[in-house]
Amino acid sequence: MNIPANLKYTKDHEWVSIDGDIATVGITDFAQKELGDIVYVEVETLDQTLAKEEVFGTVEAVKTVSDLFLPLSGEIVEFNEELETAPEAVNTDPYGKGWMVKVKISDLSEVDSLLSADDYKALIGA
Repeated sequence: MNIPANLKYTKDHEWVSIDGDIATVGITDFAQKELGDIVYVEVETLDQTLAKEEVFGTVEAVKTVSDLFLPLSGEIVEFNEELETAPEAVNTDPYGKGWMVKVKISDLSEVDSLLSADDYKALIGA
């Protein structure tokens, strides 16, 4: 199981990379394995400001559709448009080419509520 130590995580199986006040968000290796083959990623919240834990999109796999929850309050400033034609990147490279959105964080103190890699490993029993 790939759980990079330099990232933060949520109980909803999303990863977060922080660079200043911009957070890059995707789903974890664990989540993509649980979902199976991902066939579609939908994000219709570009340029919207959402609160922490609000739904910012959905990910559709062969067997299910799952909501995506924003790990930090802020404005969705970028969507990984490559996922429109290559959603399988979430399966093959969840922490790289499979990123989903970039968020301009509105409350940096919320970062403290995210899980460390060790906390996330304990959550999933890895």
